[in-house]
Amino acid sequence: MNKFFLSGLFIYPIKSLGGISLNQATLEEKGLQFDRRWMLVDEEGTFITQRKYFELAMLAVNIVEGRLVISHKTQPDQNISFLLDEDNGKSFPVVIWNDTATAVEVNETVSKWFSDFLKFKVRLVKMPVAEKRMVDPRYASNDEVVSFADGYPCLLIGQSALDGLNEKLKNPVKMDRFRPNFVFTGGIPHIEDSFKTFYIGETLFLAVKPCARCVLITIDQQTGEKGQEPLRTLAGYRTVGKKILFGQNLLHQHLGTICVGNELRVVEWKMEVM
Repeated sequence: MNKFFLSGLFIYPIKSLGGISLNQATLEEKGLQFDRRWMLVDEEGTFITQRKYFELAMLAVNIVEGRLVISHKTQPDQNISFLLDEDNGKSFPVVIWNDTATAVEVNETVSKWFSDFLKFKVRLVKMPVAEKRMVDPRYASNDEVVSFADGYPCLLIGQSALDGLNEKLKNPVKMDRFRPNFVFTGGIPHIEDSFKTFYIGETLFLAVKPCARCVLITIDQQTGEKGQEPLRTLAGYRTVGKKILFGQNLLHQHLGTICVGNELRVVEWKMEVM
């Protein structure tokens, strides 16, 4: 019997900007601490992502001494930072896909920095702790809530899934294109499709829905350049119902601490596997 172990742990504090690799993270109600708690919005309050603005891939994010630090990957002198708990108290509705949530602006200086970078007016907003953005009720099991992530608190991908994809590609891609929270080792490619309930360490998760992929995975996270891969190759063997699937969206049943090296123990398996 295969054993599975957590080999990667990632958060993406600002939606659609660079991620942070961690050795340990706290799992809160909305997902991993600091994950997708901030987001860029346009003047109408609609979310901004790499799907349209590829250059966002070039912004790295780090947490340093209680501050969120944003810097350009090739021009490190182009940077800005702010306190993790900072906001100017100005709340307003924002739109993420079909959801509307309440957000607060961090401050006008930070918003101007991002506006200058993108060359149009945007605001950087934060999700208040008390805000309740509900998970799609078709998949929720206990009125779960989510941050500014696309739809679910956490995303899981097996390293073998990426390895299997890269064997089919002329130019291998990195895992950062897929923006997982959890990466694990062990098993055949896409074995996570067959997980139903499982533990990572002492925390129970429910795999509720495969992750449908979009143009974002064609953007090189080191250069900000867009191509056709790996979406074109994945379409050839991972298309189900006109959607290209890669990874599993998760709901967590407990709060707690997740660490790289934790064993992933499957409790229930799905009867049908892709």
